[in-house]
Amino acid sequence: MHDARHNLKVDGSRLWATIQETARFGGTPEGGVDRLTLSATDGRVRDWFRDACEAAGLEVAVDELGTQFALRRGRDMSLPPVACGSHLDTQPTGGRFDGILGVLAGLEVMRTLDDAGIETQAPLMVVNWTNEEGSRFAPATMASAAYAGLFTAADIQSRRDAAGISVGEALDAIGYRGPEPTGARAIGAFVELHIEQGPILDAEGESIGVVDRCQGVAWYDGTVTGFESHAGTTPMPRRRDAMAGLAEIALAAEAVAIAHGPAAVATMGEATIAAPSRNVVPGRIAFTLDVRDPGQATLDAMEAALRERIAEIGARRTLAITLDKIWSRAPVVFHPEVVAAVEAATRGLGLAHRRMVSGAQHDACNIADTVPTAMIFVPCKDGISHNPAESATQEDCTAGADVLLRTLVALADAPRSQSASTVSGIGANTQSSAEPSS
Repeated sequence: MHDARHNLKVDGSRLWATIQETARFGGTPEGGVDRLTLSATDGRVRDWFRDACEAAGLEVAVDELGTQFALRRGRDMSLPPVACGSHLDTQPTGGRFDGILGVLAGLEVMRTLDDAGIETQAPLMVVNWTNEEGSRFAPATMASAAYAGLFTAADIQSRRDAAGISVGEALDAIGYRGPEPTGARAIGAFVELHIEQGPILDAEGESIGVVDRCQGVAWYDGTVTGFESHAGTTPMPRRRDAMAGLAEIALAAEAVAIAHGPAAVATMGEATIAAPSRNVVPGRIAFTLDVRDPGQATLDAMEAALRERIAEIGARRTLAITLDKIWSRAPVVFHPEVVAAVEAATRGLGLAHRRMVSGAQHDACNIADTVPTAMIFVPCKDGISHNPAESATQEDCTAGADVLLRTLVALADAPRSQSASTVSGIGANTQSSAEPSS
C-alpha cells in the first residue's frame, strides 16, 4: 500500500454510533438485543442495512436464503470480491456486538474508503449471513453452510421453527427470499471480525486475536435406562438409578476433557427425566453431550475414552446406556495467506495480539471449506456473550475494524497470478449454484 492507504483508519466514533443505532432493532430493557432470525425485527434491521449500504454507493443483492451481499466496485470487476461480514441476527438474550460488529465494521470500512477516495483493484463486499445463531431455526450458520455446499437451499427453506413456520415462509413474510441462487456468487477471500465470546483477550489485555483455526465439534444424544422404583422402600444397593448413572457420565465427560486438554472441552447441556417424580428413583433419562477440540485426533481419542468410561458405568450400575453421534464438524484450519494478512495488518497498527483458535462455530468456519478465510477477534468484557451484559469497548471495536480495513485493502490490491483470478496464489471460489445434498 502507498502512504495514504498505509495510514488508513476507520472513524471509530461513527462505527460506535452505528452499533448503538442498530441496537434499537429488538432492543431489550436490559440493554441487550432480541432479534431472532427472519423475524419482523430482523426484517427491519435488514432494511436499515440495505439502505445504509446503498447510501454508501454499494450494490446490494439478496440470495434465496436471504443472505445480503453489498458490493463495492473495484478497478478490475473480473476479479472475485474480497469479502467480510458476519450476521445481524441474535439470540433471544443477545447483546449488541455478537455478529453485528463484523457486519457494521465492514460497512464502516467501505465508508472510510469512500471518504479517502480509494479504489481497490479487486471489488470488496460486505455479507450479512442468514441465521448464524440457530436459535429459531436449526442448524445454526445455515446460510453459510448452504453457500459452502453442505446443504441445499431447498433443504434449508424447509426447516421449521417451534411454531411450525418454515424458513421459506419466514423469508417471504419479511420479503427476503431473494432471486440469487445460493452459492452462485464467487468470493475471492473472506475475513470475519467478531468479538471473542471468551475471556482470553480480555484477561491478557490484548487488543486483537489473529484466528487461524476453528476447533472441531461432535454432538451426541444419549440415554440412560435403569428401573423406576419407590424412593422410600428401595435399598441403595438394589437401585438401578438412571440419575446416579447420569451424574457419573457428566463427571466422566469433564474428566476426559481435562485429561485431553488444554483446549478440549465437553458439556452436558441437556438432561430430561422421562417420568420425573419426587419420590421415584429415575428409570430413564435422555441427555446430550457437546465435545470440542482443535484436533481431530484428540476428538477421536475423547470419544473412545468416553465410550469406555460409559461402558464401565453401565456395567457397574446395571444400566443400559446409549451414546449416538448425531452431528460433527471437523476442525477447520484457515488459509495461511489470509491469516498472514490479518497478522501483518495488526503488526502494522502496533496492536498487542496473539494467535487464537475459535471455540465457537462461525460462518467463517463454513466459508473456509470453499474460500480462503481467516478471522479477527476483539475482546469482550469477561468473555460474556449471548447475554444482555455482553460488552466491548469503542477502542477495541475500532482496533478490530482498523485491522479489517487494512487486511481487506491488502488482499484486494495483492498481485495476481497468471490466471488473474487468484490473490497472491489464493484460489477463488467458483462453485456453481447447484449444491450437493447434506
